[in-house]
Formats: sequence, C-alpha cells, structure tokens
Amino acid sequence: MTHQNSLKRRQSLRAPKRKFVIFCEGANTEPVYFRALQQYFIGAIIDIEILGAAGVPTTIARKAVAEAASIRRNNRKRNQSFGQLDEVWAVFDQDAHLHVAQAIAQCRDAGVGVAYSNPCFELWLALHIQDFDQACDRHTIQKHLEGVCPEYDRNSGKSPNCNKLVKSVSIAETRAISQFQRRIDEGSSMGPPSTTVHLLTIALREASASFSRT
Repeated sequence: MTHQNSLKRRQSLRAPKRKFVIFCEGANTEPVYFRALQQYFIGAIIDIEILGAAGVPTTIARKAVAEAASIRRNNRKRNQSFGQLDEVWAVFDQDAHLHVAQAIAQCRDAGVGVAYSNPCFELWLALHIQDFDQACDRHTIQKHLEGVCPEYDRNSGKSPNCNKLVKSVSIAETRAISQFQRRIDEGSSMGPPSTTVHLLTIALREASASFSRT
C-alpha cells in the first residue's frame, strides 16, 4: 500500500467533526463566551455557528426549530441521520419574558437543545468563579458578577474576560448541576437561580473529545 493510499484510509476512518448551531438571545456576552469556548477546545469542533440577538425565547425557539428541520432535510439528502453530526441549541433567559415554558417545550419536541438561565446568562458566568445560590433577579446577579469579575460592566455592555472564564468551565458545570438539583428538591426545577447551560458545554466537550480521539 502506498503512503498516499494509507493516508487516505486514515482520513476516511477519522470521525467527521460535528456542527453546533447556537441561537443566542444576547448579541454580545453569549457569542463572546461560546467563541472563547470554541478556542478553549482547541478548534476540535467544526462550525460552532453562533446566531446572536435572535430575539425573545419564543422567537429563538421558532428559529432553532426551523434550523433543525432544515438540517434534517439536508442530512436525508446525504443519507445522514440528524443528531449524528449536527446539533441545534437555543440559549435564552427567563428574565421578564413570557411564554418561556412554551419555548422550552417547543424546542424539546423538535430535538433542539435548551440552555436556559433563570434569571439570566450572567448566572452561568458567575458559576465559573464561585457558587451562587440565592433567590435573585437579573439586576442582582449582574451586580454580583461585577463584584467577582472586574472586567464585566453591565452598564457599558463590557463582557467578562471569557477566555479566562472558560478555563473553569468544568467547575461551573459541577456547580450548575448541584444548583439545579437543589431547585428540583425544592419543587421548582427551573426556579431562580438555575441554569442548564452546562448541558450545552458538556455536549461541546464530548464532541471535541470524540473527534480528538479518532
């Protein structure tokens, strides 16, 4: 077997990279965070397509569901099954939004992942630095994040140093899981404070590890 044929065979055996399409409510902080996470995973995941400022939760859900349907159609043409290579995620907050439960149900029924935070995404960022488990609104958690993360300024729209934060993503995941379990034990699984962003970061990590091992 020639070297060229051997190389082609190794390349054909290598698992394809997976595509994650992430619809974000925010135009700044969430896209900055997920791009930093992509770099942290050393680019092993292809095409993290971040669509920021996608609207309120119901709008995000509608767009994400439509994208998932489009991916299914394209994959059928290529004889690929949805979920094998591609994932669609909706990232949004409770905040003061209405119909959040409806948006979550719509996503889940369509096989779209949900990374939800109550009251807001800044809670997830704060968990990279320290545990936080007190009832709060958006203003409380944003003020808390300013106190533990000097780079962040809610008034000027300045985002935290996400390249630094993502180094602690596994710690944030552990804290988020414990926090979410406490809400379940209290009978309010998605009450404040709670977040499921860890489900998305774990999926990204596993896709990265899977590709790196092949």
